Amino acid sequence: MVTLALVGAGLRGRTYARHAVASGQGRVVAVAEPDPHRRAGAAAEFGIPAARVYADWAGLAAAGRLADAAVVATQDRLHRAPAVALAGLGYHLLLEKPMAPTEAEAAEIAAAAVRAGVILAVCHVLRYTPYTRLVKGLLDEGRIGRLVSVEHLEPVGWWHHAHAFVRGNWRREDDSGPMLLTKSCHDIDWLVHLFGGVPERVSSFGSRTHFRASQRPDGAADRCLDCPLESACPYSAKRLYLGALADPAQHFWPLGAVTEEATEQAVLHALRTGPYGRCVYAADNDVVDHQVVLMEFTGGATCSFTMSAFTPMEHRHTRLMGTHGYLDGDGRRLRHVDFRTGAETTLDSGAADGHGGGDEALVAAFLAAVATGDPALIPSDAARSLASHRVVWAAERARRAGEIVRLTPGS
Repeated sequence: MVTLALVGAGLRGRTYARHAVASGQGRVVAVAEPDPHRRAGAAAEFGIPAARVYADWAGLAAAGRLADAAVVATQDRLHRAPAVALAGLGYHLLLEKPMAPTEAEAAEIAAAAVRAGVILAVCHVLRYTPYTRLVKGLLDEGRIGRLVSVEHLEPVGWWHHAHAFVRGNWRREDDSGPMLLTKSCHDIDWLVHLFGGVPERVSSFGSRTHFRASQRPDGAADRCLDCPLESACPYSAKRLYLGALADPAQHFWPLGAVTEEATEQAVLHALRTGPYGRCVYAADNDVVDHQVVLMEFTGGATCSFTMSAFTPMEHRHTRLMGTHGYLDGDGRRLRHVDFRTGAETTLDSGAADGHGGGDEALVAAFLAAVATGDPALIPSDAARSLASHRVVWAAERARRAGEIVRLTPGS
C-alpha cells in the first residue's frame, strides 16, 4: 500500500487521490490545502487525522516525510517550491501539468527529483490511455508505414473555455500561464510521444479574437444575472451553472469551481459576487482563444496542431498520414486504411471517462512504480516531460515574435 500526501485538494488533486484509494493500492494520509472548505472536505473524505491536515505545503514539509509519495496539484505557478522541497525530503512525486510556468522552474524540479533519487511522474494523462496505446502500437508496428504528416485538433468547447479560460483560474497568463502551456501541453506532449522525439522547427499563430471588449454586444451587462441578452448568449453563466444543478455528475465539476454548495441560492450568490458570473466580454482574461502550432520533425515529417474554443467539448481528433496507410481517430475509435490492400478497418480502444481512462491509468502506473521502485513504468518522467514542455515554450516564442524557432537537443 503506497501512502500519499495530497498537496492541493482541488479538482485534479482529489481526482488522482480518489483513483489511488479506489484502486486499493493507495491511501491518503496527509493533506495540505489553503482553502478551508476543500481542506476539510478532503480530510473527511479520506479519513485524514487532524494532526496531518495542513493549511499549506510548508507546514506539511516541516513535519518531515509522512508518506511514500506526494500528489502536487497546487495552482500552476505554485508547483516549484513544494515539488523541490518534498523531493528533497524523499517523497516520490505525482506532479500535475504543467510542470511549472517557466523553463527554469521546470528544470529545477526535474533536477531536484534526480538529485534526490525519487520517481517523478508528470500528469500527461494522454500518454496513459488505451487509445494512445492503440495508436502508438499501430505506428510502431509499421501499419501505416513511415509517419509523414499529422493533423491534430483539441476541441476545448465553447462553454468550457468560458468557464476555465475566461472566467476561471487559467484566464490570465500572469496568474497561470499561456493557454498552450496550461491546456495544450497535454497535446504537444502526446504528439512528441507519437513521433518519438521533439521537432526541429516550430512556428505558431493565435490570439484572443472573440473574448474581448471589442466583441461585446450592444446592451450587454457586466454580469449575466443583469443582462437583457443573457437568454440568447451562448456563454450564459446562468444557463450553464443553474443547469448543472440538475445533474449530480456536474456538481464536482464544473459547479464545484463556482460554489461549494450545490443549491440555487448558492449558485446565484456566486454569480452575483464571483468571477464566474461575469460577462465573457467584460472579464480580465488575456489568454488566446484559438491557436495553431506547426512542427517539422527529423526527416521532414510535419504536424499541425489546432486548439480552439469554438467547438463542442469533445475528445481530440487526429489524422495520421503515412506512406502505407492512414489513421483517423476521435479519442476512442480509429479508422485504419491500408494503402496496399485498400482495406478499411475500425478499431475501438474502449476508452473510458477521465481523459479517456488516462487519469486512472496514470495513477495506477505511478503507484506501481513507487511500490516496486521501478521508474521505467512512468512514460511521463521528468526528462521526457521537460523536453515536450520546451516545445511549448518554443511555440510561444514563435507566436509572439512571428518567427520560426529551431530547437536543438536540450534547448
